[in-house]
Amino acid sequence: MDGDEAIGAEACCGGRVAAGVDPEIKAANLKRLRRIEGQVRGIQKMVEEDRYCADTLTQIAAVQQALKGVSRELVRNHLKHCLADAMREGDEAFERVCDELAEIVHRSWR
Repeated sequence: MDGDEAIGAEACCGGRVAAGVDPEIKAANLKRLRRIEGQVRGIQKMVEEDRYCADTLTQIAAVQQALKGVSRELVRNHLKHCLADAMREGDEAFERVCDELAEIVHRSWR
């Protein structure tokens, strides 16, 4: 591990900066988020125009599913980079990241 990788690994959880981000995942997530942003603006317009509630709720459900897709990819990236780095760092770092992931899963089930 070179100096930059060591800084990135430490920054993963302690500094709140990702240890590594796959460019493909980042690009795909940004594309999804832009699409979601457009969908949310569309929902706002639907509410402003008093559109049929069922149609608005259908669009809200679509946005929620799209956000879950982004979340899934972020978790995948976190496992690939932060968890892998923590496993190399040792038990304490591994436990910290496992606890963090458990909390993320718990929050997503609420």
